[in-house]
Amino acid sequence: MKLIKPKFWETKNFISFILYPLSAITYLINLIKKFSTKKNFEIKTICIGNIFIGGTGKTSLAIEINELLRKKFKTVFIKKNYENQLDEINLLYNKGKIISSNNREDALLAASKKKYQVAILDDGLQQKNINYDLKIVCFNSEYALGNEYILPAGPLREKLDTVKNYDLIFLNGEKKNNKLLSKLKSINKNFKIFEGKYRPLNLKKFNLKKKYLMFCGIGNPHEFEKTLIKYKFNIVKKIIFPDHHKLTKIDLNKLKNKAKKYNLTLVTTEKDFFRLNKIQRKNIKFLKIKLEIKNKKNLNKILISKL
Repeated sequence: MKLIKPKFWETKNFISFILYPLSAITYLINLIKKFSTKKNFEIKTICIGNIFIGGTGKTSLAIEINELLRKKFKTVFIKKNYENQLDEINLLYNKGKIISSNNREDALLAASKKKYQVAILDDGLQQKNINYDLKIVCFNSEYALGNEYILPAGPLREKLDTVKNYDLIFLNGEKKNNKLLSKLKSINKNFKIFEGKYRPLNLKKFNLKKKYLMFCGIGNPHEFEKTLIKYKFNIVKKIIFPDHHKLTKIDLNKLKNKAKKYNLTLVTTEKDFFRLNKIQRKNIKFLKIKLEIKNKKNLNKILISKL
């Protein structure tokens, strides 16, 4: 979905109250999906998704889980082929094997025929007709739940209590959010909850004495900015585009002209960088980020037990 999250999703306010009745449509769609016939596949499936729209770290987590499992299993990423998400497809392509299709079921069948043992699905929790072996739901620890309303009044794709249908919960981001933890524990005190934080891998390639113009088009631009600040980047200017935004020639010219005018170095995310062709990438640096998982050994044990 290509968007910048509206401010009214953050709190219960006049606009969210006006839109609240329309959330019944989302609720009914989810209710109908709940009764769909479940399909099983020969290949083992791990689905990583979210109920909060965008920017929860599911792609980063998919990459980390693939790194854990590829030593023991023949793994493959499954990513539905949305035209505006080629950035994520390209990123996953550089991290392992991937099958991208307009239909997740077709992709899983293709993966089975190719004798892959484990399919790691980046997104797909809202597709209720697939019987996943392991379901993981991600949240950003700062954005948390927003105003806790479902679309369009709020940022949730499903009601919060649906998390009880998932196996693992991940809270990704710099902030320690005890309020969110308590909220989730109130639904089920036995939830298996993991935490992840972002750590840069190519910091040595940057001169931190320079001044930077940060730009990105991701679901959670604030988390990227916080990571840059944490590692002492001097961010003088920033430009935020909608999630999955593909930069036009006009966009790029404006960015490069502004950087030249103020003597700034352009820095962006790995996802945004992979949206650009080789010519467009000139004079643009990206921060390569890894999701560091707390209690990774425990996570690995759980993953192995499900496969």
